[in-house]
Amino acid sequence: MNDRYEAGYGDDQYGGDQYEIVGYDDYGRPVYQQVPSHPQQPQQRTYDPYGQQQGYAQGGYDTGQQQPIPPGYDPYGTQNAPYDPYGTGAQAPAPGYDPYGQAATSGQQPRVTEQTAYIPQQARPDEDAKTEAPPAEGQKAGEDGEFAFVEEPDGESEDVIDWLKFTENRTERREEARRRARSRVIALGVVLALVVAGGVGYLWYAGKLPGVSSPGSAKGTTVAAGAQKRDVIVVHLHNTGKRDTSTVLLVDNTTTQRGTTVLLPNSLALTDDSGTTTTLAKSVDDDGSSGTRDQLDTVLGTDIQGTWRLDTPYLQNLVELVGNIEIDTDTDVPDPDAKKKGAAPLVHRGQAQTLSGKMAVAYATYRGPGETENAQLKRFGEVMQGALRKLSSDPSAATTTVQTLAQILDPPLTDKDLGTFLAKLADLAKDGKYRTVPLPVQSDGTLTAGTSDSVVKNILGGTAKSPDAGSAVRVAVQNATGAKDDTEKARVTLLGGGFGFIEGGTASGSQSASKVVYSAPADKQNAAEVAKTLGLPAGSVTKGAVSSGADVLVVLGQDYRAAAS
Repeated sequence: MNDRYEAGYGDDQYGGDQYEIVGYDDYGRPVYQQVPSHPQQPQQRTYDPYGQQQGYAQGGYDTGQQQPIPPGYDPYGTQNAPYDPYGTGAQAPAPGYDPYGQAATSGQQPRVTEQTAYIPQQARPDEDAKTEAPPAEGQKAGEDGEFAFVEEPDGESEDVIDWLKFTENRTERREEARRRARSRVIALGVVLALVVAGGVGYLWYAGKLPGVSSPGSAKGTTVAAGAQKRDVIVVHLHNTGKRDTSTVLLVDNTTTQRGTTVLLPNSLALTDDSGTTTTLAKSVDDDGSSGTRDQLDTVLGTDIQGTWRLDTPYLQNLVELVGNIEIDTDTDVPDPDAKKKGAAPLVHRGQAQTLSGKMAVAYATYRGPGETENAQLKRFGEVMQGALRKLSSDPSAATTTVQTLAQILDPPLTDKDLGTFLAKLADLAKDGKYRTVPLPVQSDGTLTAGTSDSVVKNILGGTAKSPDAGSAVRVAVQNATGAKDDTEKARVTLLGGGFGFIEGGTASGSQSASKVVYSAPADKQNAAEVAKTLGLPAGSVTKGAVSSGADVLVVLGQDYRAAAS
């Protein structure tokens, strides 16, 4: 099968010319040359094949002027040559015809620049692979029908390159700055999200998130009072001026996140190591911190971690260290150091009164005429709560405050333990999760069932175990002899006789005759036995009012002889 581009294709029957391979280019592709299909008429020696002298009537190199056609010239060779429809080229060329533009009888003619012929249907060589040949001498670029691009040296090319590099670097720096800014914004957003999530989680856990309950406060998940965890410390306020004491319990319920000050009356009935019934006030004086703490655990069913003995000078220093306190006062308190009567009170009655250290001590220890012990105990509790509100919630800062007091604490309580404990209560007091409640007791100092439910069970998480009222007859002794040692001698005598002893204090004045008083008819016989044990006459037994917590009251007069015991 013949190639469609081979010679002989498209003869004069179709108005075309023949091509023949005249060589190969640098890429091994064939180069074709146009060849006339029929022999031409003899040409004159001056014939120019490219029409530069005489020109064709038609052609691609027409100069624009119509030239005369030489006589006898037949461009298609139809006059002298036989008709060959398939362009076989059987006829011999006319004499003197040179298809390459050379005269047949002449010598070597000057060669003009050849043009590569391309078949119209064939695609031109790849422009990327074509090698541009420099134009011949005297020939301008573009005369060969192709565009020639000549690189000329440009003095501004380096400046343009530098400008492009500068622009590119500046763009890269801007993009890098934008990426860094985006990274910072993303990092800041992540940090803020974590802070917000942590804050919301803490508020939810602490039960401070509005509309949301804490884990332990949800319905159906309330922890039983007995299973709640509490930290308890007992505080004894020693009034160095009057030599009396006041006792409270500081309670931190870590389960419900609540704090409480429980006021303990001095008449609370306790049982010492010997099984003898005594009072809280007497136990603090006689048994000290350790003995009283154990007795309170027995009666209240609690587990007290330590004892804080707070003498009035240390209370004054504590209030001054926290920067004074503000409380609501219920009465005017006179200045104990005032030498003139009618002087202005040291503490005024009113709301949100600012108290200094001295004023706080005077208010916490004040008991007005005709007031009960509970009134003074309530004031002490208010001062303690006011000091907690001003104390730092940071354990380290609170520990520093305790250390600044320069107290010697009773073991096993340490400065760090006390500071950490007080810091927790301070946080609860500032958040309004702190209250002060009294411990109600009966006239004999024992606890009732209602007291056990409201305070002992719910707040302290314990079980009330008051001393058995029938175990021993409780005798309260009040000294009116003028000799302080007579009270101790009477105590030893009563304990030896199987009676319980209760400290009744000292009478305001001395009395000549002793008295043994009972209030219930059932205690009349017990009163007679007490008088007999103390060596008092039978006539000293009488019916009357008996102090709380006691079955029989003994008022020792000057007729009491300790030797008779």
